[in-house]
Amino acid sequence: MKRPLLALGALLALGACTGDSDPGPLPDVDLVDAGTRTDAGTSDAGASDAGTDVDADAGADAGSRPVDPFADRVTAYRFGDQAGFGQDRFPEVVLGPPVGAGQFAGSLDVLSLGRGGSITLEFTGLFAVDGPGVDLLVFENAFQKLGGDIFAETASVSVSDDGVLWFDFPCASTDKDGGYPGCAGTHPVLSAPDNGVSPTDPAVAGGDGFDLADVGLPRARFVRLTDTGLNSYGGTSGGFDLDALSVVNGQLPDGGVP
Repeated sequence: MKRPLLALGALLALGACTGDSDPGPLPDVDLVDAGTRTDAGTSDAGASDAGTDVDADAGADAGSRPVDPFADRVTAYRFGDQAGFGQDRFPEVVLGPPVGAGQFAGSLDVLSLGRGGSITLEFTGLFAVDGPGVDLLVFENAFQKLGGDIFAETASVSVSDDGVLWFDFPCASTDKDGGYPGCAGTHPVLSAPDNGVSPTDPAVAGGDGFDLADVGLPRARFVRLTDTGLNSYGGTSGGFDLDALSVVNGQLPDGGVP
């Protein structure tokens, strides 16, 4: 289970207190396999350097766990400059349910991608399918500031059924006044394991919803998030901070419904 590390407006969020600074170009780091979630709440990868290959098949078989709507496995990642926060709990920190801190606070149960960083996650027990309305929720740690504005750090979202052919949701990463339509990381996260708020109901869960019909994809097993490079950077908590993913409209691997 993900550890519920919450903090109040604290966390003017991981990156808010750092300000905008130009760290220079991204390091040349390959995408690598990261690991899977296990029944014991550990991972086969642990904290790892982005440049080190890790055996992604050493974790427990996904079929040995109860079906849940959350991402089961990290298949690739690349950390950008000013990343680091959450890597001591990676990949477990981005698997399992969201640990939201509410409308006015940002959770610390997240992984910072850094400038231009990216991560690819896979659903193995329950796939997202195109159904009524929102099919997939992405949870970051956005929060509402005292003046009413949302502190947001954005990422673009891509989805795939086979991990090869990708479909990109248009992300208006420079449209602050419009609320960054099509991007992830723009709405506070209201669902947490201990508050009874459903993480699969777009009406109450918080986070950002995505409809597969918008990109013409009937089913998605993989989700890729890429920091837009237009966020707050500094220290080790720069950029988009991923909490979790959840399936809203789902299908079992055998084609059945849960």
